[in-house]
Order: sequence, then C-alpha cells, then structure tokens
Amino acid sequence: MMKKQIEKTVLMDGDAVRRALTRIAHEIVEKNKGVENLVLVGIRTRGVPLSERVADEIAKIEASRPPVGVLDITLYRDDLSTMAYQPVVRPTEMPVDIGGKTIVLVDDVLFTGRTIRSALDALIDMGRPRSIQLAVLIDRGHRELPIRADYVGKNVPTAAKEIVSVRLAEQDGEDKVVLGEFAEE
Repeated sequence: MMKKQIEKTVLMDGDAVRRALTRIAHEIVEKNKGVENLVLVGIRTRGVPLSERVADEIAKIEASRPPVGVLDITLYRDDLSTMAYQPVVRPTEMPVDIGGKTIVLVDDVLFTGRTIRSALDALIDMGRPRSIQLAVLIDRGHRELPIRADYVGKNVPTAAKEIVSVRLAEQDGEDKVVLGEFAEE
C-alpha cells in the first residue's frame, strides 16, 4: 500500500536552488583555496546532479572544473537487512584515485546522518582521502549521528514526521524543494 504524500509548502523554487548551489560553489572554492586536488562525489540519486551543477559553477569561478564521482551506498546502509524489497545496486564511478584528495561529498537532504555515515564507509573502502567535506542542499535536523555539513544550501527545521522532497530537472522535470507529509488513511 502506497501512502499519499501531501505538499504543505514550497521551501525553494528553481531560482533559490540555483542561488544556493552557486553560493555553495563559492564557499567550496574559498575554503579550499581553489580546486587543486578537489573531487566532488555525488551520492545517488539526487546528489549526483547536484554535484555536477556545483562542479559547473566552480568551473565558472576558477576556470577549472573538478572531477565528479558517483557513489552508490546501497550495500553500506545499516538498514539493509530490514528492507522488504530487493535493493538495486548501481555502479559507483570514481574518475580519479581519491587517495590524498579533498573529497566534497554532495547530497540533497541531510537528516539523521546515516546516509552520510554509509557514504563515508564506502569512500574509505576506496582509498584514503586527505579530507572529506560535506555539501547538502537541505539540512533538516534530527541527527542521530555526530555529522554536520560544511556547506548548506538551506537549513529547514522540520518535524520528524514531515518529508522534504527535492525535485531536480534532471530527474523530475523541475527544480523545487517541497515540505510535505504523508496523508493519514
């Protein structure tokens, strides 16, 4: 049985998403004093187009586009044994060796921190980066692990039962971030 999601409010429209990603790109360049040895890594699914967009923005600032990797964390999830469905594992694509590099992990929403913990485990299995930073479009609170983002598009305090849905043109046909909740049945 599929629960129906009710939209309560639009948190970010397309322009707000674009501005947030531009700001994050500037912050990444400033903090890292350029892009040398920098690799952006998007967490599937929506972290991937977000990381591509941030890399494009960085290229406008620095005239050099950092490499972008794609990370699938399915097998690293701590709730894998509780899932009722058969998980689909998609490839992880890393364009360079991450050893000694500064990695900026990119995801759409930071919630409990468990996805990021899984991503850290997956990255460490691939090599030993010099450092790992975290960029997210939305930080909604409710952390269960001591994880925080270095770069945040928007902080949105939410109730635990609420849902933050990030929609991106590449997958959903539009750029928008919506706050909603599941309808009571």
